[in-house]
Amino acid sequence: MIFITGASRGIGQLLLKHFQSQGQDCHGTYFRSDPLNNEALSRVDVRSFNAVSSWVNESLIDKTDDQLVLINCAGITYNSFAHKADMEMWRDVLEVNLIGSFNTIRAILPHMRSRNYGRIINISSVVGQKAVPGTSAYAASKSALWGMTRAIAIENSSKNITVNNINLGYFDIGIIDEVPEEQLASVVKEIPVGRLGQPDNIIKTIEFLLNNGDVCGSSIDVNGGLF
Repeated sequence: MIFITGASRGIGQLLLKHFQSQGQDCHGTYFRSDPLNNEALSRVDVRSFNAVSSWVNESLIDKTDDQLVLINCAGITYNSFAHKADMEMWRDVLEVNLIGSFNTIRAILPHMRSRNYGRIINISSVVGQKAVPGTSAYAASKSALWGMTRAIAIENSSKNITVNNINLGYFDIGIIDEVPEEQLASVVKEIPVGRLGQPDNIIKTIEFLLNNGDVCGSSIDVNGGLF
């Protein structure tokens, strides 16, 4: 059974459709965006542990033997120079991107541990490595996932649970659509491979991590050589 947060758009939606096409039992969250009439989606505020826990527990009623996978895609961004930042909007980025990811991990881990199996993948970003003006909230939330991933991986590796992190570069999917054309051209020039990332390569990386029990506590860069 596969749980995907932020599954109504962008990368989360891509992964939900991919795994559904394979006949997988999928459960996804949405909050602010349109759920697109997909019965696999539930409105869940990942900032609330109680909401996330209820979603996980209700999805697992009468499911005792399923191997569980969690992919944390839910995320928001807020752009502002630090000296002008709105503190509530800045804090909300961390609440969704970091604490929301921890909430889902905390909710599902007991179920994974009881099954002696689990795969957890957090979606991070090259922005946590590459200094980009105005992205302090997003960069803080995404780079914090690296340390959290390693700590939780060590805690659970003896239970056949792997926890890994993917640092994505600029891909032809999701919020990249909101970037003005001139700015987008400038972004592409910085990418060594000379193009935006291909969404299918995100799927390939996810599949690699799901099928390799020896990769645990890692952060994998998938960014076209951009550092």
